[in-house]
Amino acid sequence: MKILITGGAGFIGSHLVRFWLERHPEDEVVTLDALTYAGSPERLADVKNRPGYRFIKGDVCDAEAVDAALAGCRTVIHCAAETHVDRSIINAAPFLRTNVEGTYTVLRAALAHRVERFLHVSTDEVYGPVPEGAVDEGAPLSPRSPYAASKAAGDLLAQAFRQTYGLPLIVIRPTNVFGPWQLPEKFIPLCAANAQDGVPIPVYGDGQQRRSWLFVTDLSEAFETVLARGLVGDVYNVGGMAEQPNLETARRIVSLMGGSPELIRFVEDRPGHDRRYALNDAKLRLLGWRPTTPFEEGLAETVAWYRQHHDWWRPLAQKLREDSDHWLNRPARPSTRQPSGALR
Repeated sequence: MKILITGGAGFIGSHLVRFWLERHPEDEVVTLDALTYAGSPERLADVKNRPGYRFIKGDVCDAEAVDAALAGCRTVIHCAAETHVDRSIINAAPFLRTNVEGTYTVLRAALAHRVERFLHVSTDEVYGPVPEGAVDEGAPLSPRSPYAASKAAGDLLAQAFRQTYGLPLIVIRPTNVFGPWQLPEKFIPLCAANAQDGVPIPVYGDGQQRRSWLFVTDLSEAFETVLARGLVGDVYNVGGMAEQPNLETARRIVSLMGGSPELIRFVEDRPGHDRRYALNDAKLRLLGWRPTTPFEEGLAETVAWYRQHHDWWRPLAQKLREDSDHWLNRPARPSTRQPSGALR
């Protein structure tokens, strides 16, 4: 089988490329990536000369590039996306372009090439906040950030191609994913990078926003399971192994890094910040998938990776710290007391 993975030089995409080449050595894997700030060729350096692997530099909004990448492919996993909520609040335009227009371009090309499976990668953020319990795939979409809205638009557009044109589509909605090679603008690698460099770690509001975490290898397993046993036309949630407040996650990372608890600083909360996400992924588990990496184990492996690969992330982190529009530079909240549960 020949498979196209869009956004293959990104965090999730690069792990998936490596996973697929290991698990399916008989398959051909094509990666299409525009190599924006979020795409790194270094993530794929160890597989670039592998038999059956091909990298194409190209934008998912470029119909010609997408058409060329899709030649001969029977399966598409559409990972390419703008993903950082904070950037979407500052400027939503790139998110609308990549996550909506880019998705439309890939969908049209997949239809023209008559692919046998199209796996669209969405996100749990399309559901909006979940104060209690957990949402299943039938819950209404209620995005609250420009990022989440752009992903919801791409999600619904993909489903429309299924209903209108018969595209053999499956949608997957993962929870928060973490692991090695993630950009230091995302929460876990940011905490690891700042703890190692002795730089303040910004935590939004009171730090009690709750997130469920999934190790990136378990997500690749979910992709494989859904493509092998999922039903065309279905949507599958992918839950995590641990739900906890962001403050507790920051605490654990500081401890693993041997940093000072005093590095954690509370900053003004993000506009429209969702307090909690929670997914019911019983449908996917019925297909035989379940996460196998305990959060503590995955976090320790991730933190160790950042400790050993500062040559990759440090220039990126430094650039983010120097960006006056980036959330790292928001002032600490003027408060004389720490929020409930804060470090003492």
